Amino acid sequence: MQVSDNPINQLVQAATALAAAACSAPGGDADAVGRRLRDCVIRPLALVLDRSSVSPHGLELVGTGFEAHEDGQQEKEPAAALDDRLWDLALAATVLRMHRSDLPEAQEAAAALQDLAVSLADDVTGVARLDALARLQAGLDTCVDVAENGPYLVTNLERLSDWLGLPLPVRPQMALCRCGGSENKPYCDGTHAVNGFTDAKDPNRTADRLDTYEGVEVTIQDNRGVCAHSGFCTDRLASVFHVNEEPFITPSGGRVDDIVRAVRSCPSGALSYTSDGVSRVGQADTARPAAIEVSKDGPYRVTGAIELYDHVGLQVVRNEGASLEHFSLCRCGHSQNKPFCSGMHYYVGFHDPDADPNREPTLFEWAGGLPALTRMTRLFYQKYVPEDPLLGPLFANMSPDHPERVAAWLGETFQGPKAYTAKYGGYDRMVSQHIGKGLTEAQRARWVQLIVRAADETGLPADPEFRAAFTAYLEWGSRLAVENSTIGAHPPEHMPVPRWWWVCDATPSARVSALSSVAEETPVVVLPEVGAAVSFEQNIKPLFRASDRRSMRFAFDLWSYDDVNRHADAIVTRLRSGTMPCDGAWPEPNVDAFQQWIDTGKAP
Repeated sequence: MQVSDNPINQLVQAATALAAAACSAPGGDADAVGRRLRDCVIRPLALVLDRSSVSPHGLELVGTGFEAHEDGQQEKEPAAALDDRLWDLALAATVLRMHRSDLPEAQEAAAALQDLAVSLADDVTGVARLDALARLQAGLDTCVDVAENGPYLVTNLERLSDWLGLPLPVRPQMALCRCGGSENKPYCDGTHAVNGFTDAKDPNRTADRLDTYEGVEVTIQDNRGVCAHSGFCTDRLASVFHVNEEPFITPSGGRVDDIVRAVRSCPSGALSYTSDGVSRVGQADTARPAAIEVSKDGPYRVTGAIELYDHVGLQVVRNEGASLEHFSLCRCGHSQNKPFCSGMHYYVGFHDPDADPNREPTLFEWAGGLPALTRMTRLFYQKYVPEDPLLGPLFANMSPDHPERVAAWLGETFQGPKAYTAKYGGYDRMVSQHIGKGLTEAQRARWVQLIVRAADETGLPADPEFRAAFTAYLEWGSRLAVENSTIGAHPPEHMPVPRWWWVCDATPSARVSALSSVAEETPVVVLPEVGAAVSFEQNIKPLFRASDRRSMRFAFDLWSYDDVNRHADAIVTRLRSGTMPCDGAWPEPNVDAFQQWIDTGKAP
């Protein structure tokens, strides 16, 4: 294949050929690969070629399968297999990215090719490729480059997680969507190039102004121009931070340790504090590993003092008083203070796709995942335990990571990832922490009482269904702990970690709340004429509302023909008795229609 000496042109031509081959290959995956090559590799690199000032600087793509000779011919034809050709391209793009860090387009192309080459490989090959790419980029610092009117280009990040604390795939080079339009969230798919996204700041944005609120023991600084309106401060410390009130902050309304905790948990970095006349900005910033959390329907929450650069390689200017250790980056594409979040995702209705809207959430998911459980256990062991005469001495010598261990145990128990087993050793490890301790009933009862109080303070869900399951586990688990800790006890070995569920399958979505302000819309139903043919899809399925379906999902699916066909006789019996649905009997014509469907053969 004839190629130019310019390595960027080499990549464009090779990616173009591969995209054409992929789009002509059978199967949806190959077609998706072709589209991503076109939108995330060929398009940005073609923009570089259009700028006449860009030159190859003598770069040779040595050892990547694209070595150029004087006659312009490649040393070897790329392998016929899509997988091998993608890997060649990924290596070449990574070499280019290493030598041309001044080109955001090269980072964007490398991110797409790295992800394709790793994600399409088998597990063993994928791990080997990740390792090889990491070695290539080992000399680069962890940072985020903000591409002009384009994605966040993230280099050498160790941890990317979702709002539940679950890890997301990480590549040495990544491109994260910030236009809000990607169909592959949180990763960029090139949509920013066609949806009119611009990264200009809104001239009417909240002003960059550091406000100071003096208190008896502590003075709080706040910059509304940085705030992402996550509500952590107002929701968790309402005596100090006030919604729609002036003054916004009253520092003397809370304890100093609670205020410090609130400042540290502010994900935007808008808050700081002063004590004894000395600014505590550095103390408010805790030492954390570099990480990015993809919040639910909201911004990227960045921690660990990750460097942030603009498209020309300069550090992004921060507002006065803003933290450099933690900040929130816009993900919806509509922030007034790009690249930082200004809370506009609330107003534009930005939402992440729901992988399965009909699946009931686990207790782990409903609680808010590992971040919420960790927040609760940290508060519990930092605030409630030390000052309690029963529990303080018991936990005085606990390990520094004890709160994280308990959170991981609760997360695994509540149907979350098996993080406790993987990191600490599972059920046997937990039991070993109690053997011989001689825990008392008074200590057990106080532990349950105070951790429930910590759950309230940290904002865990307060709905009856969650709290029934949550407190049921606390009572059950703490009583087992007392039993296992009794002198001379012999707990059974090698038991599995318990997996807790909703009590009697009562989930928050299975009932209509008395406080609901909007009644569920009555479905449009087409009742058949007497003696006419009745079909499930046209006449029967519309009779069941979404709430009816949710309330019965523990037994069967009311929107599934097979399930309703199988249980039709039992369903009609309950319909006639008025016990289904649970919030009121069906009108008699609806019941008669269901019976008519049965009598006429239960047509699909």
